[in-house]
Amino acid sequence: MVSKRLGLVLLFATALSFGVVAQKQLVIDATQEFQPIDGFGASDAWRTQFVGENWPEHKREQIAELLFSKELDAKGNPKGIGLSVWRYYIGSGSTELGDSSDIQNEWRRSECFQNADGTYDWTKNKGQDWFLRAAKRHGVEKFLGFSIAAPVHMSINGKAYSIGGDPRMNIKPGKLDDYATYLVDVLEYYHQQGIAFDCLSPFNEPQWDWSNPRQEGTAATNEDIYLFVNYLSKALEKSRLETELLIGEAGKIDFLFEEHGDEARGDQIDAFFNPDSPLYLADLPRVSPFITGHSYFTTWPLDTQQKTREQLKSKLAQYPDLNYLQTEFCILEESPEVGSGHKRDLGMNTALYVARVIHSDLTVAQSQGWEWWTALTTFDYKDGLIYLDTGDPDDLFNRDRMKQDGEVRESKLLWAMGNYARFIRPGMVRIAANLEGASDSLQVSAYKDNSDAVIVINNHETSTITVDAPQGFQATAMYVTDDKRNLESVRPGRKRLQIPARSVVTLVGTID
Repeated sequence: MVSKRLGLVLLFATALSFGVVAQKQLVIDATQEFQPIDGFGASDAWRTQFVGENWPEHKREQIAELLFSKELDAKGNPKGIGLSVWRYYIGSGSTELGDSSDIQNEWRRSECFQNADGTYDWTKNKGQDWFLRAAKRHGVEKFLGFSIAAPVHMSINGKAYSIGGDPRMNIKPGKLDDYATYLVDVLEYYHQQGIAFDCLSPFNEPQWDWSNPRQEGTAATNEDIYLFVNYLSKALEKSRLETELLIGEAGKIDFLFEEHGDEARGDQIDAFFNPDSPLYLADLPRVSPFITGHSYFTTWPLDTQQKTREQLKSKLAQYPDLNYLQTEFCILEESPEVGSGHKRDLGMNTALYVARVIHSDLTVAQSQGWEWWTALTTFDYKDGLIYLDTGDPDDLFNRDRMKQDGEVRESKLLWAMGNYARFIRPGMVRIAANLEGASDSLQVSAYKDNSDAVIVINNHETSTITVDAPQGFQATAMYVTDDKRNLESVRPGRKRLQIPARSVVTLVGTID
């Protein structure tokens, strides 16, 4: 028993059988600490470019409030999910190429601040700029810039996508220095505008081919990454910025500790953080002590979800000074719980599925943060927190019509992620927690910060669970996301906590 505890956040994910549910005992040990929490975030790619520039201001403000606000309404309900990290995409210029970019979906193209002659046009990317400034205005704590392909005027094929069958980075010989300068120039521009980027991530899922022109992207070998990070490190050192470089963004977390094919694009932890590796990067200035990865294709079945994260944790244990961040996820795998990624889901199925993934990444892989892929989506796909459509049931996903205006749809996933993001703030520390009967269907984790405390609970089935409040814990507020409520304030019990069926619940309180 712990006689004096600092504040904490508790998270539960439960999948219970039908019928009467036994009372469960929760035990917290605030003296056993794990990783600190860096934050929860999402990216602006690519939907914000039309929405942020063209949509009516009141709808833009509505979206920004849903994503960024930490305020409560008159009834004590959160106005938004309070993201603490905003990922800003630094584009490659496929928009300027138009149809010749070969990327047929305009919503997946991007503008490039730099022109082919090396001059800059800072009036570009108006939509992204609007949301970036809105995030700053709402008090988002951390900003991350990311790039997934070099500017088209620097690429080998003059496109923003890769050359088929070529595992190399799609950039002309001798242009790495220019590319590094471009990225740092963008960060310096925003620094002058009062927005400081904490991190820059220069690659995205380099293990994939990216030659299908459905979006921007480039493959890259580990050697490509090593060379470009060296240029970026030097460019940042010459600047007045304090931005750090994030390495990895592996297409799935296996690639952090396993080889991938014959092109040396996997085993990234050993490649970049083992001092005996010829590609060692950890001693470079501005290289952050983090490796980043994406949770795709490792979440079903549940034993795979557990095993891959245990393997990652085991590998990370060999590098005590190296930390992990999960920086991108949406639904790509098929499972009996949510089906495939196809067809949007505004309900609780996807919300509960993702809540379990968040839990596993935080407690098994010990990620210091968690980030969703794209904040907004216009697709009939499970890839957004907020869904946009025309409002016309006969022409719901007409993206041409949505360039100027549309309808905003809140998903249960948005609010369920808020059960984590809104209350687990940067700087909190995960601590030991155990809930009686914990299993794949009943999960618990806990976090602390001084005397503040929060509990988040997911119940996947149709039964209510009763939990005895931990000794010394005083719940002062409770927020429920379920079929009928979106992070709605509910009065908590003092000694026993009733967790509704198929819900995500956050309890806020203190520890004596």
